[in-house]
Amino acid sequence: MTSASIAGAVLEGLDAFLWYVWPMQLGRLAAIWRYPIKSLAGESLAQAVVLPEGLEGDRERALLVRDGHTRVGKTYRGKENDRLHTLAQPDAATQSARERGVAVELAHDEEERFFDDAPVSIIIDRWLDGLSDHVGYRVEYQRFRPNFFVSAEAAVPSEAALTGLQLQLGDVMLRVRYPIGRCVVTTYDLKGGEADPRVLRYVAAERSNWMGVYCDVLRAGVVRADDVLELVDF
Repeated sequence: MTSASIAGAVLEGLDAFLWYVWPMQLGRLAAIWRYPIKSLAGESLAQAVVLPEGLEGDRERALLVRDGHTRVGKTYRGKENDRLHTLAQPDAATQSARERGVAVELAHDEEERFFDDAPVSIIIDRWLDGLSDHVGYRVEYQRFRPNFFVSAEAAVPSEAALTGLQLQLGDVMLRVRYPIGRCVVTTYDLKGGEADPRVLRYVAAERSNWMGVYCDVLRAGVVRADDVLELVDF
């Protein structure tokens, strides 16, 4: 087998990949984000401590609905208020909810984070290419609120192909749980401008409604900007 065929070998099927060079470098960490209060504005970090329960300080608090909405006792999210992602302070978010007739309170749970699902999320820039081509501008990865945004230098496996596999990022070892299903929040303009419904339509129609992957933490540690993300084994 020639070196060219080795470098480009893939198995046909549902984006199944066969890689002959191991481990496989998927890209470098371009951005780290945590969201101290679920659904509110995030914080960009140069490095982060990743614990078994997720990034230190990530989604440790949330706004819970107390009155004025069917989600009483549950988290108040972007689905309920399309301006939450523009607000960093809980007082401002509480006031925004009040203006919509909803009473919320800030909650903190010592035992559990306020994740939608898994403790860590990743997006690789190549996954955004088709979407950006479709809408005619480079879609901001922040719309999808990942913890880690990775810049790749070449083609990478799809979210489905990575499911169940192990990744190493800095000192941290992760296992991909499954692709992330997306919702209307991805259509919101980051600065509170007009929403773009084409974003979610494309993701739903062309990407099985997936963008990014959820991961579990197998080994805790520290990650830093420019760390290499590697696919390390099956």
